[in-house]
Amino acid sequence: MNLADKILKLRKELGLSQEAFAEKLGVSRQSVSKWESNGALPDIDKIVTMSKLFGVSTDFLLNDGECDTEVQPPATVEEQENFSEKESDVKMPDGKNKKPFKKIIAAVLAMCILAAAICIPAYYGSIMEAWWELCGGKVKYSYVLVHGLGGWGEGDGINGVSQYWGATACNLTEYLTEQGYEVHAPSVGPVSSAWDRACELYAQLTGTTVDYGEAHSKEHNHERFGREYTEPLVEGWGTRINGGQLIKINLVGHSFGGATVRLLASLLEYGSEAERELSGGEVSPLFEGGKGKWVHSITTLCAPHNGSSLTCVLDSVGGLVGIEDTTELLATVCFAVAGVADPADGVYDFKLDQFGISGVDPEQAIEAITASGNDHAAYDLSPDGAAKLNETIQTVDDIYYLSYAYSTTKQGTLLKGQVPDSSTLPILSPFALAMGSYTGTTKGGIAIDESWQENDGLVSVVSAKYPFDEAYVDMPAVSNEMEKGIWNVAPTTRGDHGNVIGLNSDEETTKSFFINLFTMIDSLKR
Repeated sequence: MNLADKILKLRKELGLSQEAFAEKLGVSRQSVSKWESNGALPDIDKIVTMSKLFGVSTDFLLNDGECDTEVQPPATVEEQENFSEKESDVKMPDGKNKKPFKKIIAAVLAMCILAAAICIPAYYGSIMEAWWELCGGKVKYSYVLVHGLGGWGEGDGINGVSQYWGATACNLTEYLTEQGYEVHAPSVGPVSSAWDRACELYAQLTGTTVDYGEAHSKEHNHERFGREYTEPLVEGWGTRINGGQLIKINLVGHSFGGATVRLLASLLEYGSEAERELSGGEVSPLFEGGKGKWVHSITTLCAPHNGSSLTCVLDSVGGLVGIEDTTELLATVCFAVAGVADPADGVYDFKLDQFGISGVDPEQAIEAITASGNDHAAYDLSPDGAAKLNETIQTVDDIYYLSYAYSTTKQGTLLKGQVPDSSTLPILSPFALAMGSYTGTTKGGIAIDESWQENDGLVSVVSAKYPFDEAYVDMPAVSNEMEKGIWNVAPTTRGDHGNVIGLNSDEETTKSFFINLFTMIDSLKR
């Protein structure tokens, strides 16, 4: 039994949640999650503190296997409640405070680093980059493009007829590959929930079988396992090469793809306690946590971080015509935007294996996902569903977050609210107009006020900028000033929901946007 297993076992024996345990140690819940998933090791002072709380010796914690060392009496309830983990309370064996020793060690290390920096030629730029150069060069990170609702990737038959990335402008993945970038455009469930899509994306990246999780699958009454992928999209993802460099990826999500990549990164870092507890030793590595550093950056394009008010508009329309669930309406809208009027067998794949559906019948697909309760995209895209989803998703301190919002509306003169520009894709104009005048309150109590009216035809600008419950800053003009773990919000661009991926846009604009984006991301500090 290793240290991670012992911490998990002893914590549960004390009846403490991760949050309560973290509070007693003076650390974050994420730190505890990393320790228990073997994603990181606690500092020695934390180990000393844990030994006192658990009533065991430090040897017992640090030695693998079931140690024969004498177990100390467990801490009393009163001792646990009054437990404090201040550094000043942790003493050295001779009774002296260890803080001065830490300061001395830190000072010596700082002097060593400064001396090394002076000695290394300016040609190499930095200590780490000089080391990477000596070990084979700086690792280039791959780009993974994730489509939105109703979309598809490179492996789908429909992509041979009409590519999603580049749309009417160009074959974007082919162009970016020619420019020297490693680019992947996987296919995930076009109408599936953000959770199911994130699990599918992870399986494709790692070349494994899709595992939706025991707890999630039981809750939503579908199969736990899905398709099997025998070859990883990104070879060696999460391993180290060339002087210890970690092979990372850059995730780019358009529309609902934004929620997909955000959730994937959150699960990579924090895992899922519900899945770990129910699945035990059979849990998917995705739900173990401790892998947030595998992602370098996340970029969202016209993503409904807080849901889309279009779902509220469709609710109103559905009520008038006797349709209680808006899933079918929303899916139909997105199929039409994507150019899919009538999915044909072998061309458009709904990827609903978890529901026992292997065909491509739209009616059968809609019926399956609506029977799942809220385990589908339409719910996650509603303001209420997005708010619930955002309770699950957390930003990761080691990841750069970038967002781009588009606006195709302007303040009306004759009509109140926002009206679409003449350049708006015709199929989006009615939705842009409806969203531009809509106000109301969702069933969950979320106020959709005038701030939601400016939109790109499918997503409100205010929703596309950043999740309401997460920190953000305006994107700096200089890339080396970009902050990690916080949303860097770009100025709003004129255009509709499809322009950013090349739909209703010209070739030069589409290509230059992605080249500039990738160039900036590649220049970010590692």
